[in-house]
Amino acid sequence: MPSRDVVEAFAQRLEAGDFIGAIEQFYTPAAATYENNAAPTVGRDKLVAKERGVLAASKEVKAARIGPSMIEGDHVATRWTFSFTNAEGVIRTLDEIAWQTWRGDQLTEERFFYDPKQLGR
Repeated sequence: MPSRDVVEAFAQRLEAGDFIGAIEQFYTPAAATYENNAAPTVGRDKLVAKERGVLAASKEVKAARIGPSMIEGDHVATRWTFSFTNAEGVIRTLDEIAWQTWRGDQLTEERFFYDPKQLGR
C-alpha cells in the first residue's frame, strides 16, 4: 500500500510537469498502463518512450489534480485535467480518472478512463 506522502509526491511531480521523472521514479520496471480499454503499454522503458512522444507532439502539457487522490489499500484513484497546447497554440483539455494499483511505493498498473472525444474539440 502506498503512503499518502508517496502518492502526493507522485502527483506533485505531474503537476510540476515532470512526467518522465514521475514514471522513472514511481513505476516498476514491468508496469503497465491502459488507455481506456485499449491494449496495455507494458514496461517502464516503453512508458517513458510513449510519454516522450506525447510531450514531443505538444508545445506544452499541464496537469492539474481535481480534488484529493483516494487511497484504499493498494489502489489509488485520482481525477486529473490535462491541457495539451500544440505548436499553433491550440489547447485541448482532457478530463480523466486514473485508477492505479501500487505495490508498496511503486506503481504496477494504471488505467486511464476518459472520453476520447474531448481531444477532438
